[in-house]
Amino acid sequence: MIKKLLNQLNQLGQEKIPFLFIIDFELKNYYVSRLDQIDKHIFFSIDGMTNIKHEARSHYVVSQLKKKPINFAQYTRSFNKIIAEMIEGNTYLLNLTAPTEIEIPTSLLNIFHASQAPFRLYFKNQFITFSPERFIRIENDLIKTYPMKGTINAIIPNAQHKILADKKEKAEHTMVVDLLRNDLSIVAKNVKVNKFRYIDKIKAGSSELLQVSSEIVGSLEHSWPERIGDILLSLLPAGSISGTPKRKTLEIIHNIEAYQRGFFTGVFGYYNGTLLDSGVMIRFIERQGNKFIYKSGGGITIDSILSREYEEMLEKVYIPFDTTY
Repeated sequence: MIKKLLNQLNQLGQEKIPFLFIIDFELKNYYVSRLDQIDKHIFFSIDGMTNIKHEARSHYVVSQLKKKPINFAQYTRSFNKIIAEMIEGNTYLLNLTAPTEIEIPTSLLNIFHASQAPFRLYFKNQFITFSPERFIRIENDLIKTYPMKGTINAIIPNAQHKILADKKEKAEHTMVVDLLRNDLSIVAKNVKVNKFRYIDKIKAGSSELLQVSSEIVGSLEHSWPERIGDILLSLLPAGSISGTPKRKTLEIIHNIEAYQRGFFTGVFGYYNGTLLDSGVMIRFIERQGNKFIYKSGGGITIDSILSREYEEMLEKVYIPFDTTY
């Protein structure tokens, strides 16, 4: 299947045909379509590029979000297994995620329209994502990625100073930047870190989060569209939502996480014949029967504090809504 996907993406790039792509975390499921042939039950908005003709307004108060997370004991068992793997030297950074059942009096489509984020996707009433994180952007023969690691509630006194001064958060972010710099070096030349650990503000329901990001850039040959498939599949899964070393860390994630991520932490994006832009599918809600499951997580290092990691996982269960809806 990966070979088929690679060939399809390369062919579209070679022919300069604009298309949308959606790829799951394990590279087992995907959706690829020409932009002029997208299924009528798929809506996307990627940093201003969208197929939404009219943004419908929600008639529900989307702030009424009730959470039913996994219990602390279950999370603790997973956390302790990761720390044991780190002590053995098998992983240095691992993104641990978990499902949280939520109750909200509306539909996925209404939540999608009410949400505010640079990377949004509604997929056939199966799932939605309203992500703050870009995967890669390619324009003018430059490839850029923007890893996001380190989150703090903006209402905390001196929040920006605290998150930037936190040794654990700095170590985690540095490892992700190093991983993604190495990843970009697989497909690009002259890879460098343009910006290191700057602050983005993210709307998180009725509150605001501060997110630490960096910018990494590399050079591609002018014929890069002919190998779009090779570029994307060489970089997946995204380093920011897996860990390092990537291959071994993915094995540990598979053994420890007691559920299927599916499209959560996969990527989606578009190519318009000139540029490619894409996002990582975090801030993610999936419909399972009559239930809504919100999937979230965070990076674990040897210096992680269990209670703080559990709280961060829950803090990321939110809907960035427009209060006028």
